[in-house]
Amino acid sequence: MTALTIVMYHYVRDRARSRYPGLKVRSVEEFEGQLDYLTRHYRVVSSREVLAAARGQRTLPPLACLLTFDDGFLDHTATVLPRLLARGLTGSFYAPVAAVEGRRVLDTHKIQIILAAAPDVARLARRVLELLEGFRGEWELPAADTLYRQYARASRFDSGDVIFVKRVLQRGLPEPVRAAITSRLFAEHAGADEATVARELYMDLAELRTLVRAGMEVGGHGAEHVWLDSLPRAEQAREIELTAAFLARVHGRPATDWVMCYPFGAYNADTLDLLPAAGCALGLTTRVDLASDLRAPLELARLDTNDLPLSGDAPAGEWTRRAAAVGAPA
Repeated sequence: MTALTIVMYHYVRDRARSRYPGLKVRSVEEFEGQLDYLTRHYRVVSSREVLAAARGQRTLPPLACLLTFDDGFLDHTATVLPRLLARGLTGSFYAPVAAVEGRRVLDTHKIQIILAAAPDVARLARRVLELLEGFRGEWELPAADTLYRQYARASRFDSGDVIFVKRVLQRGLPEPVRAAITSRLFAEHAGADEATVARELYMDLAELRTLVRAGMEVGGHGAEHVWLDSLPRAEQAREIELTAAFLARVHGRPATDWVMCYPFGAYNADTLDLLPAAGCALGLTTRVDLASDLRAPLELARLDTNDLPLSGDAPAGEWTRRAAAVGAPA
C-alpha cells in the first residue's frame, strides 16, 4: 500500500476581481495557505513518479501528494503556475478540447456561472421547472415535482436547490432540452456574451504549452467534457481518440503514457478497456479517498481541496492522519 494523496482543484482566483464573485473558488490566500500545509506535511510528486510507482519501477515517498487542476481555466496559468514555480512544485493540468480549441463555454461551467450570478437559488430552481414546461409538447418529461424530489438532495458542499439545478441541467433531462434551458439561463444571468466569457475563463493552446515548458504536466479531460459512462462504446472511443490527438498537439509528439482525468469522474468498463490502447496509463476519478492502491492505475481516487486545511499552521487533518497511518508499523 502507498500513502498517495491526490488533491483536486478547479477555480483558483481573486474573488473580488472576478466577473462572478459568487463562484465557488479557492481564493489566492486560501491556495497559498493550503500549499503551506501540503508542503509541511507531504512530499509533492508528479504523475510521472506515480506511474513509475504503479509499474513497480520506484517507490513513492511517505505522504506523497499529487496536485491536479481540472477544466483548463485561465486561473491555472495566471494564479497557480507562478505559485507552484516559486515553491519548486509540479502540478498536473487537465483541459477539455472544446474549451481550449473550441473556445466554447462548457455547459457545466455555464451552470456554475448561472448559479453564481442568480440572486436566489430557490427561485432559479423554479425558473428551471418553468422553462421545462415549454418542452413538454415535444418531449415526454417527468412531472416537475417528481424531478425536484429526485434531484434536490444536498451534497457535501451544496444545498438541495443547487444540486437540483446542477443535476437536472447536467444529466437529468434529454440533452437538447437541458442544453436549451442552460443557454437561456446563461443569457439571462451571465452579463456577457459567450465568446467573451470563454476568453476570460479558459487557457488557449499556447498557454497549455507554456505549462509544459515550465515543467508542469498536461493530461486529458475529454473532448466535449461529457459523462463518458453515458456514451456507447464507439462514441467513447471517439472522445478518447480526440483527447489523445489534442495532447499530441499540446506536447508536439504522439501522446503516450498520458493521464485521463474523467469529466465528472464518470467512466465504465468500456472506458477502462479503451484507454490503454490509446496510450493512457493513469486515470483520475472523483471518488473521495486516498489513492493508496496503485494496482488499479486507471481508477485513482482524489480528495477535493475542501477536504484539507487551508493554513500551514493547521494541525494534521483527518485525511493527513489516514495517509500517515498507511504503511506505518502495526
